[in-house]
Amino acid sequence: MIRPQHLLSLALGLVLLSGGASAQQEIKLGHVAEPGSLIGGTADEFAKRANAKLGGKAKVVVYGSSQLGSDSEMMKKLKLGTLDLSIPSTVMSSYVPSFGMFEMPYLVKDRAHMERIRDQILVPKMLPAAEKAGYRILATWENGFRHVTNNKHPVVKPEDLQGIKLRVPKGTWRVKMFQAYGANPTPLAFSEVFVALQTGAMDGQENPLAQIHSGRFHEVQKYLSLTGHVYTPAYLTAGASWSRLSPEVQKILADTAKEMQPVAYKMAADFDRDLLEKMKKSAIKVNEADKDAFIAASKAIYEEFAKEVPDGKALVDQAIALGKKTS
Repeated sequence: MIRPQHLLSLALGLVLLSGGASAQQEIKLGHVAEPGSLIGGTADEFAKRANAKLGGKAKVVVYGSSQLGSDSEMMKKLKLGTLDLSIPSTVMSSYVPSFGMFEMPYLVKDRAHMERIRDQILVPKMLPAAEKAGYRILATWENGFRHVTNNKHPVVKPEDLQGIKLRVPKGTWRVKMFQAYGANPTPLAFSEVFVALQTGAMDGQENPLAQIHSGRFHEVQKYLSLTGHVYTPAYLTAGASWSRLSPEVQKILADTAKEMQPVAYKMAADFDRDLLEKMKKSAIKVNEADKDAFIAASKAIYEEFAKEVPDGKALVDQAIALGKKTS
């Protein structure tokens, strides 16, 4: 006969065991994007696929909408090992200088070009630099082609940005680029952007359509100018806690991350097409920008990058050369 006190002890033991197991198995994946965004969608799809393969060995749990902090705060947590995975984008250039290459305006022509850059430059040359800095990039996904929104007037040429208070993500080269165009750029956490635009603390911002729409920026902005000034990759990144995972779990996560690369590009292309149509039907006014004028105004940024970043010119020249290939 089992006595009541024995049943209580058994129940407590099971609770402790299950609690301990779940704590050990949870793999935290943090990002700043909102539900309905490209990064949010790719993170959720990755977690779904990885968890199906992991079975009971571990579980990827996604924390979006800056729940675990800003991009910069999560980069610190990766380094400390208090966060397992994150999906940084522009901010990576603040920690690994060579990643500033992706801050060069109009460098990436299209997604096929980005795949060649990824395979021939990013993986062999830049990923080792990131790992040396304490960040293991498991795969390269996408944040997207970036465009400008604001409440002043349509932006067609760089001079239209003169004096506009523009929110940018944390990244040295994005600030320099918009300063060269005549804007007044200010780095600000993504979670703070909507209120900054709504209150007029910022006149405008720049982001891919997926971030603009999911962040509801079109609700507090009058103009969307299709500048396409920068293509930003997104990087599924691990840090100090990676070594604490078993080799089997590491392999499942790494393989699934790479499996998601073509999925991310397909999702991104669908987002661009569908969201542009939605934007055109919303209250925001959409206009094309004079990209040739922006390219002409970007020469000094390339020159400065070549001087300041070791091998910066070689990286950029190789990336441009890859843009001239058709296959």
